[in-house]
Amino acid sequence: MLYIVATPIWNLEDITLRAINTLKEVDLIACEDTRTSSVLLNHYWIKKPLLSFHSHSWVTKIDKIMDYLQNWKKVALISDAGTPGISDPGYILIKEAILQNIEVVPIPWVTAFTTALMWSGMQMNHFLYLWFLPIKKGRQTLFKILLERRESKLSETIVIYESVHRILKTLTELWEYFWTDHNIVVARELTKKFEEFLRWSISEILLYFEENPSKLKWEFVILF
Repeated sequence: MLYIVATPIWNLEDITLRAINTLKEVDLIACEDTRTSSVLLNHYWIKKPLLSFHSHSWVTKIDKIMDYLQNWKKVALISDAGTPGISDPGYILIKEAILQNIEVVPIPWVTAFTTALMWSGMQMNHFLYLWFLPIKKGRQTLFKILLERRESKLSETIVIYESVHRILKTLTELWEYFWTDHNIVVARELTKKFEEFLRWSISEILLYFEENPSKLKWEFVILF
């Protein structure tokens, strides 16, 4: 049986009792980074074998995980933060388990983009989640498509993730395509001590980060 277990974004208290109990009962925990996951597991006194399963290792690890599952072992899949499969190759394992008739059980909870949506005041029942934008190929084409959707009166909220290395570039490109006075939301350090939400125009947010470079840390959620 494969359990897809959502874990906290950062605050270790943001976890369900069902998730804790599931992690205590499984035979193996597949995770992105064993060091990161150990912080959470040690906090709740969970001692289980860990297997790294991330974008650079899934090809070599998926067969080992499937061996566990095919031998009636219980495996939990977790990510470094939030819901598995959103920003990691978890969906590949889930798809393979389904193809091999392994029972898949979701243990739901939180993701970064739904947390940002809760605060944003933007439309929540109709949104387009795009993960990270392409770095090079197809990037400008995607911006043009999004602009066309907005101009055609499609009113969904668009949600993307961005890294600290490209946040200023992406904000500048949004400024170029969606006008300086277009209001967006940028969320950073979600559930941490210095959690911050910005609900300003693109030009105001750009200026804010230019004047406060120390706040350019970790990953960002952008809604527009």
